[in-house]
Amino acid sequence: MHSFIENRAARLVGIAAGLVIIAAGLKLAAPILAPVTFALFAIAIVWPLQKTLQRVLPGVAALGITLVATSLVLGAFGIMVSWGLAQVVQWLIANTGRFQLLYSRGTQLLEYYGVFIDGVIANRFDVSWIVGMLRVLSVQLNGMVGFSLLVFIFLVLGLLEVRVFAQRLEANGANTAATIGRIAAKFRRYLLIRTIASVLTGASIWVFTLYMGLELAVAWGVIGFALNFIPFIGPAIAMVLPMCLAIVQFESVAVIVGIFAGLSVIQFIIGSYLEPRLAGAALSISPFLVLFSVFFWSFLWGISGAFIGVPIVIALLTFAEANPSLRWIAELLSGTEQSGISSDAT
Repeated sequence: MHSFIENRAARLVGIAAGLVIIAAGLKLAAPILAPVTFALFAIAIVWPLQKTLQRVLPGVAALGITLVATSLVLGAFGIMVSWGLAQVVQWLIANTGRFQLLYSRGTQLLEYYGVFIDGVIANRFDVSWIVGMLRVLSVQLNGMVGFSLLVFIFLVLGLLEVRVFAQRLEANGANTAATIGRIAAKFRRYLLIRTIASVLTGASIWVFTLYMGLELAVAWGVIGFALNFIPFIGPAIAMVLPMCLAIVQFESVAVIVGIFAGLSVIQFIIGSYLEPRLAGAALSISPFLVLFSVFFWSFLWGISGAFIGVPIVIALLTFAEANPSLRWIAELLSGTEQSGISSDAT
């Protein structure tokens, strides 16, 4: 009995060590694996368009039209996000006086209670700190450009090979080809549902903030639409940003609380009630697994990991579902009622 317990403990330790090594490898290989994963996800999304075009056009022409259409959609998305953030930055620069007034009132209130922060802030937030932040931001933007270029290169190469790859899969194993086909279909459904939920979220935030008199209502709607594509983290940021502006713009605590409550209701209704029902059983996975995947992959690959984490889990669960020996894992981690977990919270 004692040796059995020792063997079981040694096996668990070995599994844990293996998982840590795999996670470390994924993190170290992020510069290559992250853009490859994004490219595979993009191929699954746009391949039906290229496949349809190839029925009436030469392969090169179909590929070119697919890439142009994809670039236009992503370019429009990037322009919208850049415009929304630029509006916020311009507002911040134009209203520095409001922030100064709010800061003065806050320090006076804290000093009244014996808390002095002027010296601390002056020591921590000087010109060198601002220059450092700008340098970090510049590095992040350059990294995004390089990441996007790698994704585009892998996307082109993948679209050139996907037809041949599909034929080889069908020739060597119909089950594997069918599984990959189901994963691609789930990816497209996931993105469609995300897009619908993001449009509803952005429109709702725009209408609500406009009704409440919050400045930059259109920008908050655009930002809410864009950030909703990142589960959990994106909606949280989309709430914090307008709340910070509301604190500066309004002096009424009731109005600030009302804006917070309204934004919370919007995120809850769309993100926790409507979106799971749009997803249905095909994408139903455990809410805990969704949350874990977002934070786990964001830890490994940053913002790109936060976006691609859920599709990775969808792919892994679909493979597990297709394998009889691993099907119990898919059933355990699904959000369906059969597994004892309600799908309402996904």
